[in-house]
Order: sequence, then structure tokens, then C-alpha cells
Amino acid sequence: MRIACLSGKGGAGKTFVAVNLAAAAGNCTYIDCDVEEPNGQLFFKPEGIRTSVVSTRLPTFDAAKCSGCKECVNACRFHALMYIMEKPVVFSEVCHSCGLCQMVCPAGAVSETEKAVGVLEIGYHGGIRVVTGILNPGEASGVPVIRQALKQAEGLTILDCPPGSACSVMESIMDSDYCVLVVEPTAFGFHNFKMVWELATLLRKPCGVVINKQTEDYEPLEHFCRNKGLSVLARIPYDPTLAKHLANNEIAAECIGEQKGLFEAILQKIGGCL
Repeated sequence: MRIACLSGKGGAGKTFVAVNLAAAAGNCTYIDCDVEEPNGQLFFKPEGIRTSVVSTRLPTFDAAKCSGCKECVNACRFHALMYIMEKPVVFSEVCHSCGLCQMVCPAGAVSETEKAVGVLEIGYHGGIRVVTGILNPGEASGVPVIRQALKQAEGLTILDCPPGSACSVMESIMDSDYCVLVVEPTAFGFHNFKMVWELATLLRKPCGVVINKQTEDYEPLEHFCRNKGLSVLARIPYDPTLAKHLANNEIAAECIGEQKGLFEAILQKIGGCL
């Protein structure tokens, strides 16, 4: 079973919820898909880390064989190739490594080379297998790293997704069984929450809501959840004591009894929704 934790914006508490769900579950896999800024490892402090390089494949062109037919350029639906100065040029930022250019080249002038785009770190925090994807600085897309990280899913898996609703988020939740939408009850938080709810709904994923840092009911959010039949899995009040634990990179479910009970209750509710 894969449970994906999402938020429409950064800072809503997505990693807080994902880390504590994994801690409350105990024996599970935690995958940090927020590869541009992975923070889960700051809380878990995993031991016995194994690191592997994540690479993608880019086309290279043999000038001696290339006839200038432009078949590769015309075939690329991502517009990652252009014919400039009598030769094909690849724009790596938008290349999806699909291999089509190599397939259509009648002269056999296209081959592929590997380019490292990130790393995968796998370690353990007690019975929790901690998988962290880390994108290399300057890379345009984290999708290749996310795909490699998701291959490590095993048993109950908690996915800490990137914030927002872009392609990297869609990639993260594609094979998930349930989406936990983390929202802070503000106008800005609610606006971005609706976008991520729309994405999960488009992919036909069952959803529940965790309202984090709540001081009082935010009626537009409450009305939206009632109107859409969204289950509110938990309401986590703003608590300075809890904030201090988080600032010290401490896992609330491991050091605050009532927080462990709260996240265990969320897991039980999710189980009842499936």
C-alpha cells in the first residue's frame, strides 16, 4: 500500500505528516520524492546509508554518419531537438530520454550516453527503510530521480511528495493508493490546496485532508471539504511546544504520546477508506 502526502505549497507541513505517519506505522518504507529539497532524512537520521547514482540517457550524434535528413528533429514530440549549423542539437532540459530519435534515424547516426542527474540514498531508522532522492543542482527535472526512488517501494510505503501540482507531483502519486492532502487554513493555503486536490481527483485517487497549524476554523476550507465529501483525517492545532520539537528535528510521534496516537488514528482511518 502506498500513501502519498501532498500539499499545494511549501511549508504546509507535508514532510511533518509523512515522517510521523511512517514513525507511527513502524515497519514501513518512507520515500522522499521531494528531490529538490529532501528534508525527511533530517528527522530520521538514517544509518547504514547506501548511495547509488541516478542517470538519464541523452542522444549523441555522429557527424560523419548524419545526412541532415532531420527525421530525428521531426519525430521528437518534446521539441528537444533542433537542427542548427548543419547538425542536430539536443536540449537536455526537455529531453525525456525516450530513444525515439535513435529509432527513426535512417543512417544510424544516433547513439546514447549516460548523464548523472542525482543520487539515491537508502538507510534505516529502526524498522523504517528511509529512501531519499537527491537531484543534482542545476538539473531541470527531478522525474528521473523520483522514478528510481519509487522503485524502492515495499510493503506499506509513505511517499513524501514535492509541493505543488507540477509533473514531479503527478509522477510521485501515479501509483499511490491514497492521497493525504495537507493544508494550512489560510486563504493562500486553501487556494493552492484546491489545485493539488484537482490533480488527485483527475488521477482518481481517494483523498483525505489533514488541516495543520489550525488556530480556528477557516470556513471556505470547511465548506469545500463538506461539499466535495472530503474526509478530514485530523486537525493539528498550532502548538509552540510541537514547533520546538520540529525545530530540533525531532519526530513528534516518537517523543509526544498524543502525537503518536493522532498519527496512528490517521492510518486507521485511511485503512477504513480503502
